[in-house]
Amino acid sequence: MTLEKALQIITGNQEDDEAEKFLKFLSEKLWGLYNTYVMDKIKMLDGDLKWDFTIPNAKENIVYNQTVPMPQVVSRQSDDVELVDVEAILLNVTGLDEEKHGLKLEVAPDGKSFSITGTPNLDAFRKEGAVAESTFELILTYKFVGSIKMPPERPTLEHKMLFVINQDPRKLWRNIPVDWENMPEHKYKNDDTQVEYVKVEALADGTPQKDIVAASKRGRSHAQEGKPRDDYFRMEHMDNGWYIMAVADGAGSAKYSRQGSKIACDESVNYCMSKLGQSKAFEDAIGNYVNLQELSEENARRTVGNCLYDIVGNAALKAHKAIHAEAALTKQPIKYYATTLLLTICKNFRFGWFVASFWVGDGAICLYDRNAHTAKILGVPDEGEYAGQTRFLTMPEIFKDATALYQRLRFCVVKDFTALFLMSDGVSDPKFETDANLNNPNKWDALWNDLKENGVELTDDNEASKDQLLDWLDFWSPGNHDDRTIAILYEGEKKEMCDIPEQQECGEIEIQNE
Repeated sequence: MTLEKALQIITGNQEDDEAEKFLKFLSEKLWGLYNTYVMDKIKMLDGDLKWDFTIPNAKENIVYNQTVPMPQVVSRQSDDVELVDVEAILLNVTGLDEEKHGLKLEVAPDGKSFSITGTPNLDAFRKEGAVAESTFELILTYKFVGSIKMPPERPTLEHKMLFVINQDPRKLWRNIPVDWENMPEHKYKNDDTQVEYVKVEALADGTPQKDIVAASKRGRSHAQEGKPRDDYFRMEHMDNGWYIMAVADGAGSAKYSRQGSKIACDESVNYCMSKLGQSKAFEDAIGNYVNLQELSEENARRTVGNCLYDIVGNAALKAHKAIHAEAALTKQPIKYYATTLLLTICKNFRFGWFVASFWVGDGAICLYDRNAHTAKILGVPDEGEYAGQTRFLTMPEIFKDATALYQRLRFCVVKDFTALFLMSDGVSDPKFETDANLNNPNKWDALWNDLKENGVELTDDNEASKDQLLDWLDFWSPGNHDDRTIAILYEGEKKEMCDIPEQQECGEIEIQNE
């Protein structure tokens, strides 16, 4: 049968105009039915696409590179010849912008996958202090190709997927200024940061001396609530060679602990300076201890211990009394001024370094020698009745008797050392995690490397180190957001030292028998 005969049968004996109208109607009707048929097939195919996978979350400020494949077509009708060679091809992906999100979307040339690359950043969503959104919607535009053709009225399909950029935890913290004008009556105003560098000039023969650098920074937890910094430090180098360093950590729950920590440092350092200004008898006792001249080791140690009790122990006691006097003056409970105190004095003699300490509370004091791979902890961190608690200088039991005070004093003599560290628990907790780790030299090696690798140049005559150390205190440690304070007495260059008897080790001071 010819096509002409077929058309004659379909149109009958109608006039040409009517026959043409009929054919147009029939064509539109049949094409509509066919497109409906095709769309049914496409819907079936689309329903079989396995979108049940997730895209790994990105992390803000961390490089991200992920390729996401298009799902495979799996037909329910394996005997349907029309669906054998059909596949889904990706045409476009939207939802992320390289300028706005820091991530670039790119479809593979074959349309079988797309990639998300870049370093995500959400700062564009933090306008006026708002918390940035972190979940975004990706829109995938695709089509089916092969034996099934997409109908003109529906040339593409869309699928929506969620993509998450985990926010940098550091960006979640706010930095709210302290509202000093509306603080309670006793403001005790202080700064959010404190830095100092003490340059000690070289000896007449050119031998460099150890310098001191210290920095203190308001913790994120304080900044988040607009609260003041409670830590404080004080350090001095005297003309006669004595170094004095103090670090105090005011209790976060104590209303005026920032003043307690300041009083503790200032009073204890001032008292030590007054006693060490005329220190010949003390220095003679140290010399006798080292050389064991005219005395047994036990008696020599006891004599040095008594001197320390008079100087360092009384310095702590003076600070304790000064805080109590301030509380009485302001008619506030003494617990409002609760603070820890780490106090050290040291001096370089011809036979080596004499180092002594007083320690109440948490944090750490360490005499670190990188070359010898040693870390001497000059005291014992105080632990309270519950986890996270400690003891404070303001507590009466600290000075209840001579035994209690003597147990908090330490001294030792060493040939040399790399650094003497004093730090509040805002530094020791994240860097050491446990009290046991404080005695691990490897941990102190790691801290020393950490400082150097992150821009703190502990070199001779480097005043910039105080700001470098302050920047370093901004390190990130999940769950550790307290005030941070660290003071470091560190070496310039190595020099030859004479031998010291091996028995001069750190230890508790024996109490002088009455």
